[in-house]
Amino acid sequence: MAENKYITLISAEGHEFVVLREAALVSPTIKGMLRGPFVEAQTGRCRFEEIPSPVLEKVVEYFHYWYRYRDKEDVPDMEIPVEMCLELLQAADFFNLDAMQTHRNTL
Repeated sequence: MAENKYITLISAEGHEFVVLREAALVSPTIKGMLRGPFVEAQTGRCRFEEIPSPVLEKVVEYFHYWYRYRDKEDVPDMEIPVEMCLELLQAADFFNLDAMQTHRNTL
């Protein structure tokens, strides 16, 4: 079965975010879900019961931001609302985005 070009991430409230698969694979967590023996690998749909919609939306924005600028040197800052900083740090930890540099070449 061929992999779909897009996947769907679902927030705690049930909002669905369609994401370019290659961009989302920057997250080792998502990569494991989509490549392991999990239902997510079959359906291309990942549910995150603990992540609210506004936070997941910003994570999705980051995935696309990373994908767009992955090979660039002069990268503009990504705007992050101050009131979301703690939740975004927790989400970054959950998605293992701190490990991103070690996984960068494994996409």
